[in-house]
Amino acid sequence: QVHLVESGGGLVQAGGSLRLSCVDSGHDFSSYAMGWFRQAPAPGKERDLVATISWGSDTIYYADSVKGRFTISRDNAKNTAFLQMNSLKPEDTAVYYCAAAPWEFSTSDREYEYWGQGTQVTVSS
Repeated sequence: QVHLVESGGGLVQAGGSLRLSCVDSGHDFSSYAMGWFRQAPAPGKERDLVATISWGSDTIYYADSVKGRFTISRDNAKNTAFLQMNSLKPEDTAVYYCAAAPWEFSTSDREYEYWGQGTQVTVSS
């Protein structure tokens, strides 16, 4: 069973940085691909994929909107995934979710079976 808890969100000015963490208190963390998704506060806005990382950290995907600014990583020994967010923009404001998929790597949100509760990131202009 996988139980994910995110932390590290908050309010930051544009151009600032935040580091999100996602701890899995379950088992077999290293057997799951990990992903970060976000959902902006606009009505009808869908949840978007931000970044994903394979269980061995050898395959990584970034959405075009965050390439060069965000870095996804994981520490399997600590059952933790990270999202380092630099050069933040107001349009990055959203609830950020981490998720786990029982595959080596996945960019499809339908393959992510376990989700955290989300952490709010707000970027002021």
